[in-house]
Order: sequence, then structure tokens, then C-alpha cells
Amino acid sequence: MRSTTRAEQADQRRAELLEATRKVVLERGLANTRIADIAKSINVSGGLIHYHFATKDELITAMLRATLDIESARLDELAAGPGTAVERLDRVLQYYIPESRSDQSWLLWIDAWNTALREPAVNGIMLELETAWLDALARVLADGTRTGEFACDDPAGAAERIDAMLDGLVIRYTLHPTVLSRSRLLDHARTAAAREAGIRPDAFA
Repeated sequence: MRSTTRAEQADQRRAELLEATRKVVLERGLANTRIADIAKSINVSGGLIHYHFATKDELITAMLRATLDIESARLDELAAGPGTAVERLDRVLQYYIPESRSDQSWLLWIDAWNTALREPAVNGIMLELETAWLDALARVLADGTRTGEFACDDPAGAAERIDAMLDGLVIRYTLHPTVLSRSRLLDHARTAAAREAGIRPDAFA
């Protein structure tokens, strides 16, 4: 059996630190998370963390980057996956919408939006995340228009409008779940997407 190399061990340790950072950030928030909190959560020294990440900002940025990479890859799979354009569009919409108000991914990104106002590195990651979502929506809308399933003259513009509406609704759903249910949020998303795609809302059924 092949032994693990030092580089592989370092990569594994970095991955463990990133996962620990994500968990602590979700509990305490980006602004209130300290290196000491992360170290305590997995019973390691702060020095070990600084060996892999020079600063807290570098660690936070790496954690957000790793999360972005996972979500972007998943979006690519959904947008390019099997099925009709309607089915793929619906899968992208449902992936966008949190499973619950405690959805960890959305809680993380809402927190990161606030941090992005003051941290250029985080701002860049948030722009990449937004671009990934817009590209996925626009790609499916363009594909559906080429095949005749949709009638969408401006897939990029349609994607921006759908994305902006969903951002607002998801924040409302996260903060006030008794006011807006997930099923109603999904109905709004499908209605808006149907109008942009030039199809009937019941096509998603």
C-alpha cells in the first residue's frame, strides 16, 4: 500500500482546517471568528494554522474559495446535464433556493456579502459566485432558445433579472420564513423564469 506523501498530508491538513473554519464561521459569523476559535474547535494550536495560512484573512478567503469551487462545479453539472431545457432550468432554480432557512451555504454567502463591502478579496469571490450563477442561467436559457423550447431574445439580461429577484426573495425567506415559504419562493422563481423563457409557468410541472 502506497504511503501518503508530505504534500498529500499537507493538502489533507489544509482541507481539515478549511472545513473547521467553515463550521466556526457559520456559528460565529465572519467578523467574529478568530484563529483561536478555529484552533480550539479541532484541538490544534494556532501556530499550526498559521503554518498553513499566514493570516486569518488568507484562511477565510481560502475557505470561501473552496466553497465557491464546489458550488460552481455543481452548477456546471446541472446546466449541462441531461433532460430538456425546462428540466435543466428547474434544476438550476431549485439548487439556487435554500432547502431551509438554516441552509449553510446561503447563510455563509449572506454573511460574505456584508464582508465583501470592506474586503477586496472577498468581494472578488462574491463576484465570481454571482457570475457562475448568471452563466448557468444564461446558458440554459440560450440552449433552450436554440432548440426551440424557449423564446428568449436576451438570455444574459433574463439571467440578471431572475438572479436579482431570487437574491431578494431568498434573503426575505431566510430572515422571515413565516412570511415567505420555500414552496411559494419556488413558485415565484418558476413564474419569473417562465416569463423570461417565453413559456407557461405550468411547464415546470
